[in-house]
Amino acid sequence: MFAEALISIVSRLAPLGAGGGGFWLPAQASELAKEVDSDWALVYWLSAFFFALITFLLVFFSLRYRSRPGHKEEQTASHNTPLEVVWSVIPTFLVVILFWNSYTTFLQMVTPPAGAYEVLVTGQKWNWLFTYPNGYIDADLHVPAETPVTLVMTSEDVIHAFYVPELRVKRDVMPGRYSKVWFSATQLGEYDIFCAEYCGTSHSEMLSKLVVHEPADYEAWLEEASDFLSRMPPAEAGEMLYEQRGCKQCHSVDGSAGIAPTFLGLFGTEEQLADGSRILVDENYVRESIYDPMSRVTAGYDPVMPTYRGRLKDEEATAIIEYIKTLRQ
Repeated sequence: MFAEALISIVSRLAPLGAGGGGFWLPAQASELAKEVDSDWALVYWLSAFFFALITFLLVFFSLRYRSRPGHKEEQTASHNTPLEVVWSVIPTFLVVILFWNSYTTFLQMVTPPAGAYEVLVTGQKWNWLFTYPNGYIDADLHVPAETPVTLVMTSEDVIHAFYVPELRVKRDVMPGRYSKVWFSATQLGEYDIFCAEYCGTSHSEMLSKLVVHEPADYEAWLEEASDFLSRMPPAEAGEMLYEQRGCKQCHSVDGSAGIAPTFLGLFGTEEQLADGSRILVDENYVRESIYDPMSRVTAGYDPVMPTYRGRLKDEEATAIIEYIKTLRQ
């Protein structure tokens, strides 16, 4: 009872702003954010209290027992059992409270409720891809408000970390295994998604958006977004896929050098390959490069592109090819 009362008191002391958060923390946009902020407030105010106490005692004793003319040295106490018990028991008790409070919050964060809406998340250098239950893939995460959402996450290459400050959600995303995290968004709007694990040259550009919809609007958005190939001209759809699927992280469209050939003026030219041969950049070569990138590597570039077999539909690959055609000089 005492521990719960202490947690309640210090959590109320945190300076909260609109939507929760406060001076030190961003707004609260999920149910779990309140629990995380209570843990933070407990640690913060305990630390502030003991910092003030220790600083006061340090100054007080420095002045009280300073060396000065006419002052006689007092006998130093060698042992004080009650004092030693107090400064051992109280910190131990506080550490147990901190551990238990944080542990129960952690259990809530890693235990999704039954029947939660599930979205697959793929991290790769340097973007996020979100696959929805109907198979649609988007570069932004769209979710309905007030609905438990479970993210099943993996990486295509190195360790990333999915992080949304307003949700108080952060979890490592690793190659060769799956990790899970869940949340229930409480505030409509858009929030930044970061990678919180250094993952290479463009780590700071691995940004995405979390968009929280009204539940009724979410289904309408998903239906419309999933039908983009039938709604958009092929080249326009290809440009959208170029932005969403990670192509722009390696292939520029303005002629600038990168870790992969630029798309500007590429289609219809002859490229020299790493084995010394030359090949015409046509529809077949681009398609082969998408699905089997290791078969013909362009000279001067490392074979680092992952295969998109099973990740891009044939009509999506065709749309990207049509977009590349529009970039001919």
